[in-house]
Amino acid sequence: MSGEHAENRTVFALTGEDRVEFLQNIVTNDVVGLQHGLVYAALLSPQGKYLADFFLVPDGERILIDVDSDLAASLFKRLSMYKLRAAVTLEQVAIPVARGLGEAPEGGYADPRDTSLGWRAYGLEAGPPSIDWDAIRVAQCIPQSQIELIPDQTFILEAGFEQFAGVDFRKGCYVGQEVTARMKHKTTLRKGYRQVRLDGEVPVGSEILSAGKPAGTVFTQANGAGIAYLRFDRISDDMTANDVKVVVAD
Repeated sequence: MSGEHAENRTVFALTGEDRVEFLQNIVTNDVVGLQHGLVYAALLSPQGKYLADFFLVPDGERILIDVDSDLAASLFKRLSMYKLRAAVTLEQVAIPVARGLGEAPEGGYADPRDTSLGWRAYGLEAGPPSIDWDAIRVAQCIPQSQIELIPDQTFILEAGFEQFAGVDFRKGCYVGQEVTARMKHKTTLRKGYRQVRLDGEVPVGSEILSAGKPAGTVFTQANGAGIAYLRFDRISDDMTANDVKVVVAD
């Protein structure tokens, strides 16, 4: 087992008899999946744009919400707004989050996004960060909060949420569901994230040009590869970012 403290995470606890129904009506994934382990989900705007992604964690008579700390305040505000008359209580709790590779500790859960991301555990004290998670994410083209996943801009299907078990198309309505379902069933995605190879490192956010025309943006990079947001109709053999050659990985 190789584990470490997960940095920059905030945990909320949702309690009350309506907790499952409350979440089921607003988040992108099926909360019934909590009976099998972690559920990865997102909260969207009514226009279908990403606001926050998080893990839902089964914890007896409550559901824990594990979210990026930089998104915690806005998520808390949104969830509080949606509570209305639901019999639920939401509060921040001091529970450490650990993550790691190899065999999960007792009480740990497999990361539902991809097997390469190992496990997550709650209430387990762990050591300082030592694993190159960016390299793992780049290898699998897995987006991250506040880097590739940008509040009020990102559409989750362009970010691969379907591949990474973050959305369920059979669960019924949730906030932003109409736009997301239309993108799934009635359109062909024209933009999205792809792994690319680069001849050198460039600043995160660097524009990709294809034959001199804007074609996308480079984000996280590791080991000569990167995660790029691309216009598919402008992918070519003549792409550069900051004069560094960019090639879509096979």
